[in-house]
Amino acid sequence: MVSKSNRARRLERARAERRMARLAAIQSRRRRVQAAIGGAVALIVVALGATWLLGGFDNEPAPPVTLPDCSWTTRDVTEGVEATGQPPTTVPLSGVRTLSIDTNLGEIQAAVDVASARCAAASLDFLSGLGFYDDTRCHRLDTTLYTLTCGSKTGDDTSSPEYQFPTEGLPRLAVGEVSPAPTDATADPSSYYQRGAIVMTNLDVNAVGSQFMIVYQDGTALPNEFTQIGTITSGLELVEQIAAGGAVDADGASVEVGDPAEDLTITSMVVTDESPADSTESPTPTESPTATPTEAAPTSAAAS
Repeated sequence: MVSKSNRARRLERARAERRMARLAAIQSRRRRVQAAIGGAVALIVVALGATWLLGGFDNEPAPPVTLPDCSWTTRDVTEGVEATGQPPTTVPLSGVRTLSIDTNLGEIQAAVDVASARCAAASLDFLSGLGFYDDTRCHRLDTTLYTLTCGSKTGDDTSSPEYQFPTEGLPRLAVGEVSPAPTDATADPSSYYQRGAIVMTNLDVNAVGSQFMIVYQDGTALPNEFTQIGTITSGLELVEQIAAGGAVDADGASVEVGDPAEDLTITSMVVTDESPADSTESPTPTESPTATPTEAAPTSAAAS
């Protein structure tokens, strides 16, 4: 008969063998998993190395950037339309340039914001380079809208180059209230252009030419239909001097809108890449006159 002690030892030995078998099985599975992972990692390393050797990680050149072009629409060369050719279609898109206007009374300088009026800036540069503005007289003073219009070869509103282009960067937020308010109850009471602004006139709706207006006082009732090309940084007092002289009609009688009584003639004009000599901030506002305008805000065509 087997003793109880021998039977207990055999049972214990059997349990130990089973434990060792289970442990061996676990270790075997672990080695297989590790081998599989190691093989996968090796394959990945080999693949990455081959890709690197073949130049797969080289920086690819950025795709060419297609910049938007300016659209110049041809105008027939008729009375008042000058044969000028057209500016290039690809133009600078950003930066601040300096507009220098030499006049019979002294120099006017302005900072030109290319980003908000790139086509207008390109056109101004192009025409200035042709001498288009040389010896042209600022021909229209509007004491109700506080603007002096310049840039006409013919001395009237009909002058333009043989191309036109769309308006750009129109102000959408008012910078103040019109002061004094227009008499037309339906007119927009908001003022979109500050003293010192240079804005392009419109040949028609969404059509710009060569002429520009200088806003010489805050509170203008000009509607937000005109491209602002820049801001005067020095010499605005010359325009204020012309405004103080008033406007006259063909008979020499004083009028609110007409020919400036005193001449301001552009002798030469140039656009350069140099920074403006003075601050590009808008000139300090001055007190508005107490006179009440008798004209409502013009349409795009009426202000050209």
